[in-house]
Amino acid sequence: MRLAAALRPDRPLLVMLLLGFSAGLPLPLTGFTLRQWFSEANVPLGAIGLTALIGLAYSLKFLWAPVLDHAPPLLPSLGRRRGWLAPVQLLLAAAIAALALTDPARNATGTVAAAVAVAFLSATQDITIDAFRIESLPLGRQGLGLAAYVWGYRIALLVANAGVLFSVERVGWRGAFLAMALLMSVGLATTLFLAREPRPPERAARSGIGAWLAAAVVAPVRDFLCRPGAWLILGFVALFKLGEALAGIMTAPFYRALGFAREEVAAVSGVFGLLATLAGVTLGGVLVAGVGTGRALVVTGLGQMLSNLMYVALAEAGRSLPLLWAQVGIENATDGLADAAFVAYLSGLTSTAFTATQYALLSSLASLPLRTVGGLSGYLAEAMGWTRFFLLTTAAALPGLAIMLVLLRRFPPAQA
Repeated sequence: MRLAAALRPDRPLLVMLLLGFSAGLPLPLTGFTLRQWFSEANVPLGAIGLTALIGLAYSLKFLWAPVLDHAPPLLPSLGRRRGWLAPVQLLLAAAIAALALTDPARNATGTVAAAVAVAFLSATQDITIDAFRIESLPLGRQGLGLAAYVWGYRIALLVANAGVLFSVERVGWRGAFLAMALLMSVGLATTLFLAREPRPPERAARSGIGAWLAAAVVAPVRDFLCRPGAWLILGFVALFKLGEALAGIMTAPFYRALGFAREEVAAVSGVFGLLATLAGVTLGGVLVAGVGTGRALVVTGLGQMLSNLMYVALAEAGRSLPLLWAQVGIENATDGLADAAFVAYLSGLTSTAFTATQYALLSSLASLPLRTVGGLSGYLAEAMGWTRFFLLTTAAALPGLAIMLVLLRRFPPAQA
């Protein structure tokens, strides 16, 4: 009876599904989809690689996460979390609409500027949704809430990736991006009409800027750094996704260089890739439950690294649709497996007194390679060629795996 009650669909899980959709929708618009747009506009490969820097806000969001934890919300009547979330979602829809009105073929700088605004607002939305998710669900339902969030998130990635690529032929890039701006209303409506404000944690009253900084910035960082193995944890979080980050930045121009059509990329990388990812996330959740977070990280981390070799096989084969299907399926499934274990690990590291700040710090570190070193991927691919470049991305995963093995041996997740 308890299991049946825990598994039944209900309002909180629906909210997490829809907020996951709102969180996932902007990401391809500053990532894969944007780089496809740039590729078709004949932007140089090195410059396309630098578009990774557009999303630097995702890696720096811990800098303003304390504001969302402690400052009064923009709409106080909606509460501490929803009062931030609703206005940010409205601004995000406006920024996506502004991005739609640019043209990278004529003014790539204007497109980048609009994309930076989208990334900043999207990262701010992520901070609030992550805190809302952790605070609004009891411990026994965190896994289900995360699963609902991931499903919504991945569906949004499909819409903003394959959906945009399919629709460009009919409505053009501008119309496709404007449709994405309109779809942000899903998240806004969820925040306003479905989501229920979680009860805020009790805090001692403080006054003055010094006290605010102590509570908002110093306390959550000190709380984390005082735990055993804190610096080892931070090193692992920063490096776990390095190989995947380097490879992921170049997928759109790589597929185009091999001669795959936009519709082929949309069908295989978008639709089939989503199904493979969701299968991986689902199996990853089962794996975490069955063998524990630590063992799941080892298995999925190795799979994530070795899957990059499928890029090498595709580069050597050239334009091969069967191999493209295999590469996308293996790559996305292993990434989904690794994501399930990795997010479970990160969620277990946060203190409920500093949810937004600590989770933002950890997830920012996780995306740091993508937003910094990933910016060099275009120049590396130009200099090395596709085969050697993807061999490099495979080897780039080794430092993170080595730290992970030391970390799990000395400080297993149950103790972290």
